[in-house]
Amino acid sequence: MDSHTKILYKDESFKIIGACMKVHRSLGAGFLEAVYEEALEKEFLLQNIPFKRQLKLELYYDNEKLKKQYRADFVCYSAIILELKAVSYIPDVFYAQLKNYLKCTKMELGMLINFGMSSLFYKRIVNIN
Repeated sequence: MDSHTKILYKDESFKIIGACMKVHRSLGAGFLEAVYEEALEKEFLLQNIPFKRQLKLELYYDNEKLKKQYRADFVCYSAIILELKAVSYIPDVFYAQLKNYLKCTKMELGMLINFGMSSLFYKRIVNIN
């Protein structure tokens, strides 16, 4: 596999998704996002996945720091933004929102994770800048 097809944070992503699947299997769909967030924090601790919860991230425009900050649901491994949802349908705006967070924070990888469906849904979003 050459460097152009290398999967960004492959092992870390696998561990995060495993923890999310365990939470979803245990709780199922139907809770508020905050419930999944709290359960996931406990699961990350159990599985030794490094994270910061509700982390304030600086935003930039034209290389200038903005006063407004984004609060990430989680940042895992100091590198991956997790955006949690608990909805029955994922509108395109959620993907755009995460792409913008990545662009403005200059982070490389984000994961949109939805606990609101009968099966856990997740999507990796890579910042291509």
